[in-house]
Amino acid sequence: MIIDLRSDTVTKPTKGMLDAMFSAKVGDDVYKEDPTINELEARLAVMFGKPKALFFPTGSMANQTAIKLHTNPGDQVICDKYAHIYNYEGGGASFNSGVSCKLVDGNRGMFTARQVEESINPPDFYHSPLTKLVEVENTTNKGGGACWDFEELRKIKDVCTNHNLGYHLDGARLWNALIAKNETPKQYGELFQTISVCLSKGLGCPVGSVLIGDEAIMQNAIRIRKILGGGMRQIGYLAAAGLYALDHHFDRLKEDHEKASQIGEVLKQQSFIKKVEPIETNIVIFELNKDVNESEFLKKLNKKGIHIIGMGSNKLRMVTHLDYSNDMHEKLLDSLKNL
Repeated sequence: MIIDLRSDTVTKPTKGMLDAMFSAKVGDDVYKEDPTINELEARLAVMFGKPKALFFPTGSMANQTAIKLHTNPGDQVICDKYAHIYNYEGGGASFNSGVSCKLVDGNRGMFTARQVEESINPPDFYHSPLTKLVEVENTTNKGGGACWDFEELRKIKDVCTNHNLGYHLDGARLWNALIAKNETPKQYGELFQTISVCLSKGLGCPVGSVLIGDEAIMQNAIRIRKILGGGMRQIGYLAAAGLYALDHHFDRLKEDHEKASQIGEVLKQQSFIKKVEPIETNIVIFELNKDVNESEFLKKLNKKGIHIIGMGSNKLRMVTHLDYSNDMHEKLLDSLKNL
């Protein structure tokens, strides 16, 4: 039995999802003639209370498009030091949009409205970059699946409105936050001008993210997607996976959260563990004691058929997901107890 907890991106399509994909009606999406992708985009737009949605092959491309839509070269984006757009998108913000990032020293990937206010460059001071966009990630990947406080997000929205700044949500794992906090997509649609959501993480699709947003700012989204190489043809097969996932894989995310919490409780009891970060959703980040070698620890787990991510400095990560079964869960807990 191989237990792969490196990420929730390692899942394979279920039989039901494959059946939906193989029976999808398709057309040429470059001509906007694919009925299934049109259905998915329309459904997500309505779900978030927005007029426009556009399918992307990857979350990074969706985020990079959003940054491009909100900014001009030389502008600056405010984001957390843990932000995915800064750490894990290949320097795309600078390469694709010619912008710099003002990094906020937040808590587990989350910052406050006051910190945003303090990070805004004076617009009439031409020596510094012009602040144009505030970017938020929910849940926070590097922050261990942490969920933002919604009231703080409202306060940040007020700051953005007062300073005429764009407001983008990297919602790669927003589905997990919605389940954990009992929130609704429309609540987020009311705050953010653009929102990216990922279908290939917690929802278990093989490919795909969607950028959702206001009419004016989304007008050029399809042009930017084309420039980045994201023009696709009969992608209704992928859209069918997304539609199936929304119907069958959304509510079950709470199972992933429960398993992650149980893993955390077992880890806390082990003598080789220095610290376990707070667990709110499906990500478990923990730190080994200084006398434990990270590489050797990973090798021991690999010999037991357990694969997880090493983050460096004796920090490691596990992510629960759709393909992580109850039998795998019991084996993992037993292995940790007897390691």
